[in-house]
Amino acid sequence: MTGSGSLQAAPVLFTPDTHIFETPTPLSSNTMSRTRRTNEQLFQIYEIDRTLREIQSGKWKRIALQFPDQMLPDAPRVFEILQERLRESMPSPLKPVEIPTAPQEKEISAPAEDEKPIDVRLKELNLKASLDTMPRLYILGDTSYGACCVDEIAAEHVDADVVVHYGRACLSPTARLPVIHVFTHQPLALEAVLSAFGETYPDYVEKVILMADVTYSSHVEELKAMIRGLGYENVFVPRILSSPSSPIPNRTVPLEVEQDASILSQWRLFHISEPPQSLLLTLSSRLSAIHIFPTTSDSSGKQLASSSLVTNTTLSLRRRYALVTKLTTVSIFGILINTLSVKNYMHLVSHVQTAIRAAGKKSYTFVVGKVNAAKIANFSEIDGWVVIGCWESSLVENSEFWKPVITPFELELVLKGDRERVWTGTWRGDWEGLLPEEKTPNVRNNKGAGREDVTDAPYPIDEDDVGSRDMDSEPESAPPEFDFRTGRYVASSQILEPKQTNGGRNGTVDGACTNAVARRAKGDVAIIGTEISPAAEFLRERRTWKGLGSDFVIAYDESGNEAGAVIEEGRSGIARGYEDKTTSMKR
Repeated sequence: MTGSGSLQAAPVLFTPDTHIFETPTPLSSNTMSRTRRTNEQLFQIYEIDRTLREIQSGKWKRIALQFPDQMLPDAPRVFEILQERLRESMPSPLKPVEIPTAPQEKEISAPAEDEKPIDVRLKELNLKASLDTMPRLYILGDTSYGACCVDEIAAEHVDADVVVHYGRACLSPTARLPVIHVFTHQPLALEAVLSAFGETYPDYVEKVILMADVTYSSHVEELKAMIRGLGYENVFVPRILSSPSSPIPNRTVPLEVEQDASILSQWRLFHISEPPQSLLLTLSSRLSAIHIFPTTSDSSGKQLASSSLVTNTTLSLRRRYALVTKLTTVSIFGILINTLSVKNYMHLVSHVQTAIRAAGKKSYTFVVGKVNAAKIANFSEIDGWVVIGCWESSLVENSEFWKPVITPFELELVLKGDRERVWTGTWRGDWEGLLPEEKTPNVRNNKGAGREDVTDAPYPIDEDDVGSRDMDSEPESAPPEFDFRTGRYVASSQILEPKQTNGGRNGTVDGACTNAVARRAKGDVAIIGTEISPAAEFLRERRTWKGLGSDFVIAYDESGNEAGAVIEEGRSGIARGYEDKTTSMKR
């Protein structure tokens, strides 16, 4: 019996009008004002001077400016300011070029009517060269995935050399293009933060890590000096770096923590602005306590918070573990790629595919752009989803999704046996630590000459067993499996391999690979590429609509080839009044 809050049927398979412009990345609580800013404010908020220095030092010629949705109203003016400053910094090509000429005593031949003097032509060539070397700017108005990630896909459409990313950022390493991060400079009431800090930590020797969201990071050093002035001795301000796998994601840690990571549990965290949920779950088991100073403000820009809040991630962790236990008996997983820019994401996709296959289960890979419940509800064959994205966007918590959505770290727990699976409360959003170190292939002499295998794979597959299981005897020999959540018996959570013939692997002869499609008596597809296709079984047994032409019976000749069908005359005419055989006979 399912809970009252769970879905009993798949949701509608289209996006409602109210969610057409919905973004999967939540906007900052301090939404940028729509009032027109002065040029001085734009210079300060968008760090125009630093951006110009970075562009000039890198000598980039095609620059993509990526703005989140709430900053797009300022994008044209920032574009114009950057373009004007870049033009002013270029060497002027319009200075007159002095060409020494000797006095001509006699004109030899008259120039052509369309021929210009050489000094004029040189000026035009200099002007053309200046336009060719002038850096060109492009505004990326929409993101392919989350706004926190660098959109290399859109940047490559304009052949950009670098991306200037504005606003919040997950700081995940990119795969191809260099990035200039401009976190922007948001206003912060330092006196209110200082008062909340003193109320939260009355003990002046308390070990506290002072940290802020990247959009408020410009205030941290000044705030640190003010706190030190009150008498606090053990206040550490981490530096920002691009390392999601750090003990504090994308931040440095105290020197004693670098030597012994367990010492981090003695520190407390004071965080300015609401952090992403993935950061809270990651740090909940690593720090002694987490206090958050919210930066919400009213319509006039005045901050409303005056004290910090204590976080409690117990309920969130319980919910994540419930999803893990729910998916232990799932046989078909969907790998949902939610990034095309994060470095090594393809290595993680291969790692996840290998892990799922080694557990005797099946996986399908999907790329759907921005994720929402309506998109993935179209694939009802999938029992559980694994998101491959940045360390922030991989965590999807939404009750509207019909099937559970988990992270690669949680998949590691799902694929473990019931006796090996231990939930310690530790959670991590990054997946760099999940990837195995590259191993040098070693030749296994006992497996035959010329065959190489990675001996230390994270999920070793017994090659003598792959493809050798009998499809008829497997259900009887396998131990019974139960769902610990519902107590029900699960017939089989593993995808059975086809029978092996003549000693070959995966149902082939002598290990030869084949792309043949095995067809049952009625023409139903059961095996594709020597592998059982659960999607084909689902299509045959459970889907009511099976595609165009599914109501026609395909005939086969004695050799197994399609016999074809009789060609019939279809309808004719225009859309408002088609004509067919029936209407023609009536006339």
